[in-house]
Amino acid sequence: MDSLWFSDICGHHVSPFNMLDFDQSCHRKHGFSLENKLVFEPVDPDQNHVAWTSVKQERWEGELVVQGEIPLWLKGTYLRNGPGLWHIEDYNFRHLFDGYATLVKLHFEDGRLIAGHRQIESEAYKAAKKNKKICFREFSEVPKHENFMAYVGDLSKLFSGSSLTDNANTGVVKLGDGRVVCLTETQKGSLVIDPNSLETLGRFEYSDSLGGLIHSAHPIVTDAEFLTLLPDLLKPGYLVVRMEPGTNERKVIGRVNCSGGPAPGWVHSFPVTQHYVVVPEMPLRYCAQNLLRAEPTPLYKFQWHPQSKAFLHVMCKASGKVVTSVEVPLFVTFHFINAYEEEDEDGRVTSIIADCCEHHADTSILDQLRLKNLRFFKGEDVLPDARVGRFKIPLDGSRNGKLEAALDADEHGRGMDMCSINPAYLGKKYRYAYACGAQRPCHFPNTLTKLDFVEKKAKNWYDEGAVPSEPFFVARPGATEEDDGVVISLISEKNGGGYALLLDGSTFKEIARAKLPYGLPYGLHGCW
Repeated sequence: MDSLWFSDICGHHVSPFNMLDFDQSCHRKHGFSLENKLVFEPVDPDQNHVAWTSVKQERWEGELVVQGEIPLWLKGTYLRNGPGLWHIEDYNFRHLFDGYATLVKLHFEDGRLIAGHRQIESEAYKAAKKNKKICFREFSEVPKHENFMAYVGDLSKLFSGSSLTDNANTGVVKLGDGRVVCLTETQKGSLVIDPNSLETLGRFEYSDSLGGLIHSAHPIVTDAEFLTLLPDLLKPGYLVVRMEPGTNERKVIGRVNCSGGPAPGWVHSFPVTQHYVVVPEMPLRYCAQNLLRAEPTPLYKFQWHPQSKAFLHVMCKASGKVVTSVEVPLFVTFHFINAYEEEDEDGRVTSIIADCCEHHADTSILDQLRLKNLRFFKGEDVLPDARVGRFKIPLDGSRNGKLEAALDADEHGRGMDMCSINPAYLGKKYRYAYACGAQRPCHFPNTLTKLDFVEKKAKNWYDEGAVPSEPFFVARPGATEEDDGVVISLISEKNGGGYALLLDGSTFKEIARAKLPYGLPYGLHGCW
């Protein structure tokens, strides 16, 4: 386990929970300036990669020294959420998704870059710190019970949802009214944060009576609305709901009943078009039996039901009517990329195209994300293959849809996840996406890639030994080309360092980087 005590680069010994003031002169010469915060020496490269190592302190903020030039038009804040603390006392967590949330910010203004990070103060995190043990059910972790009656008591809390975590470690979204919310799979894990100080302001309380314990971790959020899916575990299906800016009330658009299986499929994300919501029904389905277990199975809270088949359902946003449900080839995906409508020459919608990061219906990717697998990489090529899976959903009454690769997966090293697009093209026909790909051999996506779905080509960025996080596209104000903008990513280096990276959205060449005082853990999803 990583010790709770570290040495900073000036030789001071500090605790991650002890924020002290001291002379900053030695820090500036290392390429960054601080504001009353501490920094730590790089991790020994023979130890665990910093991407899979717990964050070194609860919070930090300072201005970074920029190499290259940040475009002057780039003004605003990029926020990135993700797991960042994978131990309590001497207990190490099992899975990447168990980590307590670390929120990172990059604020761009006048060519300067102010960076910072802070732990999200969920009830789960605060209880773990206070009691020095896990107190809520995480992705693969459950509280350790002293006796059988304590276990029974925990099960009763599970059914009410009170024992589920509120560790909002997956995504962060800006609502149309300006509020910023961090999210995870549990509804109670919706936490409001201050985008400037990164302070946790409290729980986002839904004011409706829809109930339920879980929702999609990736809602569709625009300035005009918030759309999400609520899986129904008792009567297998999904509620499609909308929330307007300025409210906390979700209203039901419609319901989709599952076409197969004993439970709804996992819906980590879903796509929309301009007029339709696409509801995926994966054969990787929620499993109540696994949820009750004290120890995780290889598929954690889920179970693989290939005999139940896979389906895509299409609901009209305006009416809530399900206009079609089609069977599609078996698939496994965490993340949909985008969707759009295809029309005939008379302007009638004939089909829907939906793209996702698809893992060839291979569920092993979930267990590959155990921390022991990520930390002890021996050079073997063990990352399961992935592709951009392109679904075609006919709207002519056909009962079957198609799934094929949108481009040759070798273009991006047969690794594919963590996509972003120009948000102006959400739900519309688009050409470009940005993602994490692979340079083999590897055990985790280790490149950034720009995908061109017209030319069916990819441009790739790679830094040997580094682990990049989600590439996030920010369009240039007034741009008329889809890829006119910059791509932001946070990079964890093999030597324990890290830096913020800016790539040109068109050429995919580096235009600037700024070294962080120490490497940060791998993060998941962000917003602008």
